[in-house]
Amino acid sequence: MATIEDVYEFLKHTAPTYMLATVDKKGNPKVRPFGTADLFEGRLYIQTGKKKEVYKQIVAHPEVEVCAWKGADWWRIQGELVPDERIVAKKHMLDAYPGLRKMYDENDDNTIVLCFKHATATFTSLAGKPSETVSW
Repeated sequence: MATIEDVYEFLKHTAPTYMLATVDKKGNPKVRPFGTADLFEGRLYIQTGKKKEVYKQIVAHPEVEVCAWKGADWWRIQGELVPDERIVAKKHMLDAYPGLRKMYDENDDNTIVLCFKHATATFTSLAGKPSETVSW
């Protein structure tokens, strides 16, 4: 049975660059590569900057989808991203990705972490592995 930890491990170590789909102001899909994943207080987080269009899109329309793949295996995560302004959550993410500290700091007005809420992750494989689903 799949767990949120399985999803996190895949994003963090197996497929550290994944695609995030959002919706722009006109209702058009926008897809871009992302590369942060953190498991904090039992929740799955990603990180970005408040000044970026992706953040503005998430605030306006929090339902997103992630697709992460490696070879014949992939996870799709559908859910809502909710901003977490707590410094402890931002610090946890930045400590996990020290290279981001060149651009971000947990005490600045730009750094934001977002956690998945009402999410469903589905694992699929073309290599014959069984499909799995986990929700949180």
